[in-house]
Amino acid sequence: MKTSTTNLKLGLVATVVLLAGCSASSSNPPTTGDLVRGEKVHAACLDCHGTGVYASPERKVKSLKALRQEVARWGDYYSPALSEQDNADVVVYLNTQFYKF
Repeated sequence: MKTSTTNLKLGLVATVVLLAGCSASSSNPPTTGDLVRGEKVHAACLDCHGTGVYASPERKVKSLKALRQEVARWGDYYSPALSEQDNADVVVYLNTQFYKF
């Protein structure tokens, strides 16, 4: 009886770990972006505003986290919305060219 209880516990632990890994990997945004691709995707942003907003002393973006949030928010305005990879690419481009967080 003790062996079957131990096996049941091990099976349950394995299932929980597996499910946690699956849900974490599917909801995590990309951790890296492509600078060149980010510049190309960012070109669409210039239809509404120039690059002056990035250097303005009154800019809203004060951290890398805030930059990611703003890019994701504005990326939702496109139809279809920018993908998570598009967002990551634009963040790398903007951070490299303007913000330097």
